[in-house]
Amino acid sequence: MNLKCGIVGLPNVGKSTLFNALSNAGAESANFPFCTIDPNVGLVTVPDQRLTTLTKLIDPKETIPATIEFVDIAGLVKGASEGKGKGNAFLSHIREVDLLVHVVRCFEDDDIIHVEGSVDPERDIHIIEDELILKDLESVEKRVEKLKKESKSGDKKLLADLEIVQKLEDHLSEGNSARTFEADSEERKAYRDLSLLSDKPVLYACNVAEDELNSGNDYVETVRKIANKFDDEVVTFCAKIEAEIAELDESEKEMFLEELGVESAGLDRLIQAAYKNLGLITYFTAGPKEVRAWTITEGTKAPQAAGVIHTDFEKGFIRAETIAYNDYVELGSEKAAKEAGKMRQEGKEYTVKDGDVMLFRFNV
Repeated sequence: MNLKCGIVGLPNVGKSTLFNALSNAGAESANFPFCTIDPNVGLVTVPDQRLTTLTKLIDPKETIPATIEFVDIAGLVKGASEGKGKGNAFLSHIREVDLLVHVVRCFEDDDIIHVEGSVDPERDIHIIEDELILKDLESVEKRVEKLKKESKSGDKKLLADLEIVQKLEDHLSEGNSARTFEADSEERKAYRDLSLLSDKPVLYACNVAEDELNSGNDYVETVRKIANKFDDEVVTFCAKIEAEIAELDESEKEMFLEELGVESAGLDRLIQAAYKNLGLITYFTAGPKEVRAWTITEGTKAPQAAGVIHTDFEKGFIRAETIAYNDYVELGSEKAAKEAGKMRQEGKEYTVKDGDVMLFRFNV
């Protein structure tokens, strides 16, 4: 289960620098808009100290972390929904992601051009939101026209769909995002396949100056107020520092962060916030051949969690032999946990917990 995040924002806010630091994929970064024309994609490992600890305890032949996919989408500008600045192509890339990482410039620097001429996070956020809403409105208007033709037959389901989609059209026309449109799960089926851009969950990444990394600033507080309306996560980072950290090995990284007085790198916090935003958790499989992290949605039952490894595991599921992570570490091994009565036999109705160390039994 690969989580796919799209990095969006205005030009020159630090998107490509952030992406480079995340994936070391070398996306071109330049002091002018649209330097990154095609979306760059980077597969990034998810930082998890628990995986490191299990590896030290077991000493497997291989350790495989969970991964998260980041797509660096070129900077959007006012008018992107009408095709300005390659806007249509960039907006289509957003449609394919699970989460938007909205990078917002929260620093002053006369040497780095701001496409709008000044630093104003609230204005910048609304520019991006408005373009997403306008593009969604275009999609919804087409759906309305299609349903009007199809519902002439008198089909009740089509008429009901038309009613809900017309309400959504009015909602978007007033400048509201699809996220604020009130509809139940059944009503959402009328437009779910449109993958509306303004319906995507958002994580705000505030790019600040180096000397404001710990303290933050008024710009960051402005972003927090906007994010609070949707309970969105906000992560503060300094793109320049993250680029430097990306070049260091693990021990150098720890020393560098200590000197800065920062507990963890902004990128690590960003990835963890992305998981939290989408309600994702991790379980582990652990043995002498391999220790591996698996990503699932919170609330997943044991058979479906097994299916993430292989569909046969879910189809033939018998039980899951489960040890809580803390018990595993405290006792030091699977054998010790079993002897201490800490290995549980869980059935089809068991809801997997974050950090569970699991062994699945199944029929082929």
